[in-house]
Amino acid sequence: MSDNGYIKLVRPGAPGKPILFAFHGTGGDENQFFDFASKLLPEATVVAPRGDVSEHGAARYFRRTGEGVYDMADLARATDKMAVFVRQMAEEASAATVIGFGYSNGANILANVMFEHGLFDAAMLLHPLIPFEPRDNADLAGRKVLITAGERDPICPAPLTRRLEDYFIRQKVDLTMAWHPGGHELRDTEVAAIRAMAGAYL
Repeated sequence: MSDNGYIKLVRPGAPGKPILFAFHGTGGDENQFFDFASKLLPEATVVAPRGDVSEHGAARYFRRTGEGVYDMADLARATDKMAVFVRQMAEEASAATVIGFGYSNGANILANVMFEHGLFDAAMLLHPLIPFEPRDNADLAGRKVLITAGERDPICPAPLTRRLEDYFIRQKVDLTMAWHPGGHELRDTEVAAIRAMAGAYL
């Protein structure tokens, strides 16, 4: 398997099965969702890369200058690097279907790779925060996207989540929304929504 500058965990899958990328949140690492992803799609190739940016010792996929304020130049760098990584890993696995899920910062890098490069046939975005207007991408039409969010999330405010929802609707994706009444924590209803989407690829 290729290196591409990421520390990662990889579990090879069965021939002809999907490849599933798991992206951690700020302060997580390649272990955060690897076991969950491996159980989610037991026959898929699973790849969990560690973010290559350190924020006071916490791993992230791109830099920011403050809470909710992104270093847009570094986001562009990170997005292009991740796109190369995803393409190469998918090719090496001979995967016909590319699936991703990410939490918080992991959801943000996953979403931006989709905005800029497509690549993912299905994406599960757990508490994403996109504080900018993504470019339109007609290639996203028909792809499956799940967004999960907390109505009182102080890190990913609900109005920005709804703006992201509107964006994906305009791109004509197959969109599912899963809200809970809490904050930035992951809840069982979100896990159920993830399993429901993943079930289509078992």
